[in-house]
Amino acid sequence: MTKIVIIGGGSYSWGPTFMRDVFATPELKGSTIVLHDILQERVDLVHALGQKMIWDFGLDFHLEKTLSLEEALQGADFVILTITTGRLESMRPDLEIPAKYGIRQSVGDTTGPGGLARALRNIPVVAQIGRKVMEICPNALFLNYTNPMTVLTRTLAMQGVKVVGLCHEWIGVREKLALIFGTAPENIQAQIAGINHLIWVTDLYTDGKRVWDEVPAIAGKILSGEIKVDEEDTSVFTDHAKVKSTLFQLYGALPAAGDRHIAEFFPHFINESTHWGTDYDLKLTSIEDREALEAFAKMMIESVLKGETDLKPFMEDISTEAANKIIRAVVSGENYIGIMNLPNMGQVSNLPCDAVVETYGVINSMGAHATSYGEVPAGVQSILQKHISNQEMTIRSALAGDWDLALQVLLNDPLSGRLTIPQARQLLHELLEANKQYLPLFFGV
Repeated sequence: MTKIVIIGGGSYSWGPTFMRDVFATPELKGSTIVLHDILQERVDLVHALGQKMIWDFGLDFHLEKTLSLEEALQGADFVILTITTGRLESMRPDLEIPAKYGIRQSVGDTTGPGGLARALRNIPVVAQIGRKVMEICPNALFLNYTNPMTVLTRTLAMQGVKVVGLCHEWIGVREKLALIFGTAPENIQAQIAGINHLIWVTDLYTDGKRVWDEVPAIAGKILSGEIKVDEEDTSVFTDHAKVKSTLFQLYGALPAAGDRHIAEFFPHFINESTHWGTDYDLKLTSIEDREALEAFAKMMIESVLKGETDLKPFMEDISTEAANKIIRAVVSGENYIGIMNLPNMGQVSNLPCDAVVETYGVINSMGAHATSYGEVPAGVQSILQKHISNQEMTIRSALAGDWDLALQVLLNDPLSGRLTIPQARQLLHELLEANKQYLPLFFGV
């Protein structure tokens, strides 16, 4: 039977979500899910919730837990990765140290100084996981959900892992477009290409009708306030689409991720002159925001296990994540079509070969195959090329513990590029020192 391994299975949000989605997939009945984590108390709690799901709803699944990666990977058909090296507390210096230098970040997990620090922590760990996969279960399909998505997917692909990077940002943008056009999300079709958290729509259809020519007017109405996006959402994840709309007016292509992520790829949106993003209705996510979300997720699990909260509503609220749909398609001999991150084998013809790019693709029992996109517009290419070059240098820096390359990445980055060289050097020194326990290659440990 099918064996699905969740690395980072002790996540209070991702663990329950992936279990619930797989349990709700009839074609996967009888499968084994293995929760792997490095922290016993976390994996114990999520495992207990999974067992309650199975018992309460009479499900035909087998659930295991282990702290041993080697044990987890034995006979794996699918591997799902959702980890944070150092957990949330390791992200605190990612945000707080750059803020001392006038660099505030809305997310801090993909680009900017925070994205660099997170990448340097995660890349060596993920590289080791990749080596274990190639040793133990080389034919497993690896589904990466961990950020920074692009550099980690690239790291795994470089080792020969059959990896696909998955992100839900386009899913959220598609839902907003569906509301604007008065249709269902599945009736939205688009031509899309880019890198994770910075993909660009260059053509758009709803219900089979081309509506791309309507986008300029929509962008203008969003910026004028005539169309309000996410008006009722007061969470840190709110996306009012003003960054996207501004960039559309500049480049003639529509970024298709949340504004919080998109803004960090540019120096224009989060600075003192924009009142630190408030001019674009951006919210900057703090560590306290993240800690509150994690605490709530843990509390909900504990409440369910105590019998204080009904599990049924959660079990019925299947997510829009792609993992269970992909696994079902592969197992059933069907095609899954969706947005995915894969090495560039020509699907984006004017971006570097082998760089991980995000486009539509097809996954089936033969593997993952990107859909040909063609050339991205020249202005978009220029933006993407800069970030791809930085991503490649980040990987090399992380795997070699190379301070000089890390400094070059920082100086090339749009958020920190305005620093003087001494300032950038000092910022990097502080970031790496704060992460010293996770960066043995940088400190000769």
